[in-house]
Amino acid sequence: MKTVLILGAAGQISSFLIPQLLKQTDFNVKLYAHNASSRLTISDPNRETLIDGDFNDHDTLNQAMDGVDAVYLNEMRDITSVKNIIEAMDANHVRQFIGATVLGIEDEVKGAFSHWNTSMIESSIIKRKATAKAIEDSDLTYTLLRLAWLYNKDGNTNYELTQSDEPFGGTQVTRQAVAQLIVDILSDNSRKFARKSLGVNEPNTNWDKPSFY
Repeated sequence: MKTVLILGAAGQISSFLIPQLLKQTDFNVKLYAHNASSRLTISDPNRETLIDGDFNDHDTLNQAMDGVDAVYLNEMRDITSVKNIIEAMDANHVRQFIGATVLGIEDEVKGAFSHWNTSMIESSIIKRKATAKAIEDSDLTYTLLRLAWLYNKDGNTNYELTQSDEPFGGTQVTRQAVAQLIVDILSDNSRKFARKSLGVNEPNTNWDKPSFY
């Protein structure tokens, strides 16, 4: 039975991912977050484990990796944290990594939306180019998710994927859809997602900016 470590388990995407994993799979989940015990509530104590820690806490991070088959990282902003995670995964022979990052880190966003997106998150793109490179330079079996602008809509789990050499496909995507994609990647045994950087958007949203701006 697979065990998944969710780093940043109190994050918004994680809040949708955890119940979907419990419902759709038989995986065990470790929920790692700063002050996890006060911020998170367990619904299935037989399958969920809470871990209080941050990404600079080397001992706790290493302990959390014990018995883990795959890691999902909810936020790839900080290069030191990402390097600590790579180190802990290597030390514990954990190979599969899924990381949520932002659109634009491969200069793949085109047209008017590109100008709008850069004007909104240029500093975020610069930071996440560095963290993505650290992952891609590692020997991990990674899947990077370059996410369109995020919003919430229950029941909308529609997503569309683009590859590294393709223009980005749309402006927005729901957190529910991203959570479903992560479940789909974790459940896949074909390795079609291995060492890939994927653009993630909702179909038919190829506009100048997201609908909620």
